[in-house]
Amino acid sequence: MAKASSDRNTIDLFGKSPGRPRTQPLTRKDQLKLNKRAQREKAKAQGLKRLELVVEQDIINKLDQLCEISGLKRAEWLTQQINKSIEKPKNTRPKK
Repeated sequence: MAKASSDRNTIDLFGKSPGRPRTQPLTRKDQLKLNKRAQREKAKAQGLKRLELVVEQDIINKLDQLCEISGLKRAEWLTQQINKSIEKPKNTRPKK
């Protein structure tokens, strides 16, 4: 059976399989790798630096509670606390 070029109902027996055409030539794994690299470069260009902490789960739970109360992300909350600590007067020793 031949397919007429104007026929939109007959399945194309010799062409590509039906479905959405591929828009990205890379595999999903490679796409994620590329996107993560771009994300790291963007953060670096913004002057951000990665920090890794190893703490107990109990501390993480407390941190998450504090973040939820203040409506901030972990990084934002930690940054805010560090800035508050630096802004305190340095001369905290009792006077004689």
